[in-house]
Amino acid sequence: MLKKAIWIAIILLSLTVISCKDDVLPKPAGFLRLDYPVAKYVNFENTCPFAFQMNEAAVIKGEKECGFAITYPKMKATIYLTYKPVNNNIEKLLKDAQKLTYEHVIKADDILEQPYLNPEKKVYGMFYQVNGNAATNSQFYVTDSTKHFITGSVYFYTKPNFDSIMPAASYIKNDMQRLMETLKWK
Repeated sequence: MLKKAIWIAIILLSLTVISCKDDVLPKPAGFLRLDYPVAKYVNFENTCPFAFQMNEAAVIKGEKECGFAITYPKMKATIYLTYKPVNNNIEKLLKDAQKLTYEHVIKADDILEQPYLNPEKKVYGMFYQVNGNAATNSQFYVTDSTKHFITGSVYFYTKPNFDSIMPAASYIKNDMQRLMETLKWK
């Protein structure tokens, strides 16, 4: 009987020691905090028939026939700009630019169109914000409708997961809109 009482006491003592741990609480949700520097813009001019302002944190690469890449190394993103002269083909250029955007409709949740008109500078265009897991989140085109036509789109070097890249996409979207708003023809 004494042996039985000792075993019961050992078991109870073991259970008491094991159960004296801290209460298990769920961990609070953690969120990735991405702080990007306040954008500072510089004028970009070269031999191309246009000029604009760009973020000084970005780097121009691969200038070829007035088409180039504006890279954001820290965000692993690039804005691709393409320039084409207008030679009585404005309708085709517009159609191609719109087609490029709407090819992403399969993965996109929504595509918002924002017209841009600046008659003083003769800059007219459209900014597209593509929401969802599409390959590009923002695209635009600008033209003077007689001589010049530019398209731009941003791509990230990662699997398109809109929630993950949203802070960077929003930052670069503002830069693209600034580019459109400051663009001037030479």
